[in-house]
Amino acid sequence: MRTLVMKFGGSSVGTKTALTQVLSIVLSEREQWDRIILVVSALDGVTDALIEAAHLAHLGNQRGYRRIVANLRTRHMALIEELPLSPTERAALQADIDRLLFDMLDIYEVMSNTPAETPIPHLVDSTIGVGEKLAARLVAALLRQKDIRSVALDTGDLVITDEVFGNAMPNLELTRERIEKNLLPSLERDIMPVVTGFIGSTPSGKPTTLGRGGSDYTASVFAVCVNADEVWIWSGVDGMMTTDPREVPHARVIPKLSYGEVAEMAYFGARVLHARMIGPLRERHIPLRIKNVFKPQLPGTLIHDSRPDPTQSLKAVTSIAGLGLSAPHNGPLGPISTLVDQTLFATTHNRADVMIASQSATHSFACFLVPTSAGPDALHTIRTELEDSLQDNPEIGRWTVKPVSIITVIRDHIDETSGLTAGIIQALNGIRILGLSQAPSRCSLSIVVEAENSERALLTIHDLILSSA
Repeated sequence: MRTLVMKFGGSSVGTKTALTQVLSIVLSEREQWDRIILVVSALDGVTDALIEAAHLAHLGNQRGYRRIVANLRTRHMALIEELPLSPTERAALQADIDRLLFDMLDIYEVMSNTPAETPIPHLVDSTIGVGEKLAARLVAALLRQKDIRSVALDTGDLVITDEVFGNAMPNLELTRERIEKNLLPSLERDIMPVVTGFIGSTPSGKPTTLGRGGSDYTASVFAVCVNADEVWIWSGVDGMMTTDPREVPHARVIPKLSYGEVAEMAYFGARVLHARMIGPLRERHIPLRIKNVFKPQLPGTLIHDSRPDPTQSLKAVTSIAGLGLSAPHNGPLGPISTLVDQTLFATTHNRADVMIASQSATHSFACFLVPTSAGPDALHTIRTELEDSLQDNPEIGRWTVKPVSIITVIRDHIDETSGLTAGIIQALNGIRILGLSQAPSRCSLSIVVEAENSERALLTIHDLILSSA
């Protein structure tokens, strides 16, 4: 049986217009596929609001977190009123929304009575995933109104993860067992499940989340566990672009990418996809499409197995924030690497996966990227914590910390065409290059520049990509 997994992002479910598009897409595709699984994100901005509410609750600011919850209730109830639901369906949905929010308020009360210095990551995770639960119920109710048998399922009962709260890793074997037991029977009875993205739980039942953008990862996990034929990610953009269109309006859609290319794009800053979602799909050779929910007729971007084309030009360029560490001495980099990794994990639950380093007879330089999944305030927080740690550990050496940007150029087998690398470096004439690294995946070349040169470097390389296309 042909199975399709479709994931709808926050911009796809946040308004009546967007939900109408979702409904139209589902009605169309159910005629083409035997089984469809829908994965939904929270409405735009909801997860950020819930993270703030959890922070306020842990500080004991009852007025602050209650205000946020009240605003979220108003927003969801207003959207429900706009939807073409029967009185019975509307009343049941409103009651369900209220129950979820009241349960969350009870958790906030527990958090507010917990000393601020006591870590409570499992309680935070149990609240910041509520946005997905609200959205799943909205979509399922709308589908039922169009006579599509549908049910909202919380993936806390399905996706089993490790205990890295805030950035958990799914256990595919245990997750497959849960899905086969609790979800496949619904598919066999022609019921379309609407599952919550982003959410999981430990084997003992403690709530976890998969990191920012984790709903993409959820879709990937479900695709692997049900042996899906394809995964489609619906968002507000036309596909994977040659660079971030919010920074470069004349960015273009890339029709096709390899798994390796898109994995590098996601890891080095492309915000359309979660960096870890590609691996499971690549192992099972499951094609992935990126499409615009408001322009479903467009082909979008196809990500699949592909053979390198020696004649192809550069595909894309990304930019991501990082921290550069400089020292007026050489020597082992192990101690500073360990300190950075510990600081990054304590602050964001992410490991320091990427390091670009160089040394001379008298100086050392190392650069670590800050994952987009760590959130918008992570760079400042990590820098402050790292500077404090360096002061507390003078034996590591005299390191200075400053923000940098990592500009990454994407192309399969970029290492086989030295002229491309030379052209990139030549184009950046006048911009100080702090570090240069060719990825072992052979799909990317990363260039570290000072933060103030980030925009200029990005635009320069993007112009090179367009001129070589």
